[in-house]
Amino acid sequence: MSDVSSEAKRPGWFQRLKQGLSRSSSRLTEGLTAILVKRKLDGDTLQEIEDLLIEADLGPATAAKLAEELGASRFGKEVTDTEVRSFLADRIAALLAPIAVPLTFSTDAKPFVMLVVGVNGVGKTTTIGKLAQSLRAQGKRVMMAAGDTFRAAAVAQLAIWAERTGVPIVRKEEGADPAALAYEALEQARREGMDVLLIDTAGRLHNKAGLMQELAKIVRVLKKLDPSAPHSTLLVLDATTGQNALRQVETFREMVAVDGLVVTKLDGSAKGGVLIALAERFGLPVHAVGVGETADDLQPFDPAEFGRSLMGLG
Repeated sequence: MSDVSSEAKRPGWFQRLKQGLSRSSSRLTEGLTAILVKRKLDGDTLQEIEDLLIEADLGPATAAKLAEELGASRFGKEVTDTEVRSFLADRIAALLAPIAVPLTFSTDAKPFVMLVVGVNGVGKTTTIGKLAQSLRAQGKRVMMAAGDTFRAAAVAQLAIWAERTGVPIVRKEEGADPAALAYEALEQARREGMDVLLIDTAGRLHNKAGLMQELAKIVRVLKKLDPSAPHSTLLVLDATTGQNALRQVETFREMVAVDGLVVTKLDGSAKGGVLIALAERFGLPVHAVGVGETADDLQPFDPAEFGRSLMGLG
């Protein structure tokens, strides 16, 4: 297996993640400071902390679990907000560690077919561009398929990434059948000896029934050429949607076999805690997180860095 996320992180990534999560962390740190001024950790204090964690979109179950663990460790003692933030950062990192999984591509399948799904505007195209860039840097032969044929802008944006990364792209006229395009792309990728085929898809959740049929058809036609395809289905989520991200996971899992997540736009979100709620609810691997618009802003997910950033710790 080849690891697409083993490249060195560019300097300052932790600082940029911290800045990106500042809206989430400032709400938490200010709240904890206010709660813990000259107070022992009693039942009322723990309830306030639990409520604060819920407001930060960690989800009720996770918030209750963290408050319970904090109480078991420090109940009846005077604690500072820094102590509590450090404790919570460590526990969050421990909760997230099992789902922090580098994105890998099996060399058994040639090409390895990855379907990239998610609602419009979450950063699917940037994610595909970053994957293509990483794979190309490893000497892999990559092809893109512009499967969101209903939006000319989506095809144009993917074409820009194809040119930037030096990767061939399969595309058709606006309104073309996405399944037919996926089929032709896989045929071409096999013919040209590609290692990986990255397929973009539409994300029109307002028309869920139509989208479900479309995705099911894409999977069905891919299997005509390769019964094991797609080999992976990556769901891209936007952190700014908060708890709505949970509903998106549920919705897309009804349509396709989602086996991994990328969470984007942590830099614009006061709802960064939703990543923890996602881990607790679904346990799906989180392969990468994004704190900006460029390819370099998407990096492998590090739970320790995330926990410390979320709690405003240096």
